[in-house]
Amino acid sequence: MVGRNNWNEIEEGVGRHQNLKESGMRLGKYELGRTLGEGNFGKVKLAKNIDSGLPFAVKILEKKRIIDLKTTHQIKREIATLKLLKHPNIVRLHEVLASKSRIYMVLEYVTGGELFDRIASSGRLSEAEGRKLFQQLIDGVSYCHNKGVFHRDLKLENVLIDTKGNIKITDFGLSALPQHFRDDGLLHTTCGSPNYVAPEILMNRGYNGATSDIWSCGVILYVILTGYLPFDDRNLAVLYQKIFKGDCQIPKWLTPGAKNLIKRILDPNPGARITIEGIKANEWFKEGYTPADPADEDEDVYVDEEALAVHEVLSEGEKCPESPALINAFQLIGMSSCLDLSGFFEKEDVSDRKIRFTSTNHSLKDLLVKIEGIVNEMGYRVLKKNGKLKVLQEQKGQRSSGSLSVAAEVFEISPSLYVVELRKSYGDTSAYRQLCKKLSNDLGVPPSPGLLSTEV
Repeated sequence: MVGRNNWNEIEEGVGRHQNLKESGMRLGKYELGRTLGEGNFGKVKLAKNIDSGLPFAVKILEKKRIIDLKTTHQIKREIATLKLLKHPNIVRLHEVLASKSRIYMVLEYVTGGELFDRIASSGRLSEAEGRKLFQQLIDGVSYCHNKGVFHRDLKLENVLIDTKGNIKITDFGLSALPQHFRDDGLLHTTCGSPNYVAPEILMNRGYNGATSDIWSCGVILYVILTGYLPFDDRNLAVLYQKIFKGDCQIPKWLTPGAKNLIKRILDPNPGARITIEGIKANEWFKEGYTPADPADEDEDVYVDEEALAVHEVLSEGEKCPESPALINAFQLIGMSSCLDLSGFFEKEDVSDRKIRFTSTNHSLKDLLVKIEGIVNEMGYRVLKKNGKLKVLQEQKGQRSSGSLSVAAEVFEISPSLYVVELRKSYGDTSAYRQLCKKLSNDLGVPPSPGLLSTEV
């Protein structure tokens, strides 16, 4: 390792409140060493505090890359979340420094690597050892929930192991805080990792962040005790069908207590799933359990204002109020008829169905114009707002037996591929079906599995 005399100091200004520029391998009071890992936004480097000699991990984020990927909100969210959390089973944020081109998150250094690597190299753990790690996981997650933080991406790769064999939860980039809830008290962003995602997240109706985190904890417990995933398949459609059904085989060699707890956590019905309080009261879980003691000291986490001065510049097309909503892979998967579980726990009347179809032969502008033209020809009037269309047929503004109200929205999959969603608010079912058929026949592409669907 390079000696201290070979580092170049790059501080400008006085004290902690300085601007940082890149010149050499010195960052304020930290010496930067070898690279520990690399990700989408930059690198993680080992660092040493010059004053104390203690090791830290410095997450170096490239601002340009953050802006290009349109993930400014994700980084700001992670910083805001980690400032709140001070728990022995959660990776600690110590301070955030910045230059004009980079953000430096100074984090607790965890030496043992990912729990994923440990299971992959050594196989499943004994129930006693697995229970200890699971107790720590639940302690950390419970603490987050009590602070109003929901992780939403709990998986083996985001659980680290320290030198004493204790876990540290990391990567809060997809976490949710109270301000992210909608008026219905639920979260609506579809996110997470495929093998760990809770079924209700893909239902597009909102979900409880605590309940979905518990599901992910159940998947982690299963892997810890068995050495393999409860839900796995190369085909994502098949994988999600297994998740929706809670279709996992629990090995007979697990003890009855472990099997029972796994079944209660991996219940596909979120309303029937065991709560964290229920887990803590479970006999298998309680064996040898000593609750963690959160570090609730009032230590302030310093965040350089420059770190939050990241602004995404929208192109002219993105500024247009008629721009379509971008959707991610989870939402696209969720649009499939075999994967949409909107009716999984309750029956819906046929009049409440949504219909979606894809379109590739038209630009966004042409697509909206053609939709409007078709519905006008069919005798409906159209209201336009924020890139959405509302199709109406009413008698003097009053609902009647012949009335119909349909919302139409266009989602962009790629610059040349769109999904049109039609959702009936109220009105005549046969007229609604005729409208949907006319639009999909005139504007859609020949249906392929999962892209032309009605809700089950």
